[in-house]
Amino acid sequence: MDKILRINMTTQEVKVEPVPGKYAALGGRALTSQFVLDEVEPTCDPLGPFNKLIYAPGLLSGTSAPSSGRLSVGGKSPLTGTIKESNAGGISSQKLANLGYKAVIVEGQAPKGEFYLISITPAGVKLEPAGDLTGKGGYDTVALCREKFGQKVGVIFIGPAGEMLMANAGVGTNDGEGNASRYAGRGGLGAVMGSKGLKAIIIDSPTTFDVPVKDPERFKAAARKFAKILLDHPVCGSGLPSYGTNVLMNIINEAGTLPTRNFRFGRFDKASEVSGEKLAEVAVARGGKATHACHPGCVMRCSNVYPMPNGKVCAPIEYESAWGFGPNLEVSDLDDVAMMNWLCNDIGLDTIDAGATLGVLMEAGVIPFGDGKAAIKALEEVYTGSPLGRIIGSGTTFAGKLYGVTRVPTVKGQAIPAYDPRSCRGNGVTYATTTMGADHTAGYAVTANILKVGGFVEPTSDQGQIELSRNLQIATAAVDSTGLCLFIAFAVLDNPEGLPTVVEMLNAMYGTSLTTDDVVALGQSVLKNERAFNAKAGFTKADDRLPEFFYNEELAPHNTKFALRDELDEVFNF
Repeated sequence: MDKILRINMTTQEVKVEPVPGKYAALGGRALTSQFVLDEVEPTCDPLGPFNKLIYAPGLLSGTSAPSSGRLSVGGKSPLTGTIKESNAGGISSQKLANLGYKAVIVEGQAPKGEFYLISITPAGVKLEPAGDLTGKGGYDTVALCREKFGQKVGVIFIGPAGEMLMANAGVGTNDGEGNASRYAGRGGLGAVMGSKGLKAIIIDSPTTFDVPVKDPERFKAAARKFAKILLDHPVCGSGLPSYGTNVLMNIINEAGTLPTRNFRFGRFDKASEVSGEKLAEVAVARGGKATHACHPGCVMRCSNVYPMPNGKVCAPIEYESAWGFGPNLEVSDLDDVAMMNWLCNDIGLDTIDAGATLGVLMEAGVIPFGDGKAAIKALEEVYTGSPLGRIIGSGTTFAGKLYGVTRVPTVKGQAIPAYDPRSCRGNGVTYATTTMGADHTAGYAVTANILKVGGFVEPTSDQGQIELSRNLQIATAAVDSTGLCLFIAFAVLDNPEGLPTVVEMLNAMYGTSLTTDDVVALGQSVLKNERAFNAKAGFTKADDRLPEFFYNEELAPHNTKFALRDELDEVFNF
């Protein structure tokens, strides 16, 4: 990966540049965040001409490293006002890497109302009007692009929510089977893509795993070893491949940390009806798939294919989405959950914030709790850009302010995901302090708090949570830079050979002599860059706090409150 593709939507100039030395050792999140810090004015309007959108494969993407096909998308978030990196699976990252591109930078803005697509092939790069793609949902967009450019192309796209510049719009990609459902969903980067006048990017590469490697034999040996480490772990090698991420539903419910009825309770008595086990049973019975891979080379295969009675197919229903449209709304009909998920994939909305927004609307009495059909009808409003549709597309914080609801589960404007911080306090620390608004993936303390992976930290105690979240946020920033799926963390945390094997793959690929300390230093540098941007954008320690009700209300069944306040300021003491 020795090229950077820079596209100016204002002038329609396309430039291929060599990679400056400063960026040569960076990939994925490390690269997107560095570019944003270097090239984006922190106080700019996220939907204005001075924001930029960066797409970057990870350091190991495009190789045979197992589960290494993540694509990072970065910019300034219109949802939070902070720096943002969101990443997705699918096939685009591997294809982009195999064409030699370390990053694609989109800057400027097309004239208002005009949309374009970019095609990136071995023959070069072309910018052309999006034509009949404009206004199309995600599923039709991907289908039309594959029909025109070939069935094996990667498609990066936005749905109508992105075109309408809704703050909760995500950036979608397709998997190898054409499913338009792998989302860099969080933070509203789909609205940034829409503000540029960019509907889709087509990536056509004849190869998948042929990115140059300095020492191929050494790399292959390390990759085989790492695959075995993953497959030998009970979560990576058994739980996820059997039931996908939604294997967590019953586990988190039993732990009493499943946010129910807009975070009023920690258990849902009908959780099993929307669980991974139930999903697998129904999906297979209908001819779908309990699990499958979202990109080539994935050994965990935690995605799924869920056929619905109306003939549509949702692929996948992940745990966070099943929670957001299920227990969070007190909806127990799996088909209703699937339909809401499908709609968000097509419209182009992040499912976590969409579910949380619906929860706030139910809190306000706009929709009854438990009424899945009413929630589906409300989501359909987003297609038309109606007032209710725009409220839903604008995210949870906006909906709360509009309806005067104070029970709004967000941090820095982004919705809190599917683990209540009062009974999974390590995650609460992460939600409060991460650079990008509430995000479970930024420092997934569920590992030690609930799953007892990488040790155990009592989930309802304050003790050890700061250190746990700090270490996980550093590790996650590094993993997000490699292109590896975050779920490798389960095995890496439990196996002392895990991280050294990742380092071995990096050294074999680049001819370097990195140590595990260097990987930790990379993670720290990413977080320092992101915090530097946020500070320049006006964020302070006062923004690193949870909503008041988590401090004031006890959560059943543990009857605990979140208590950490000033201690949160210690997370980034490194």
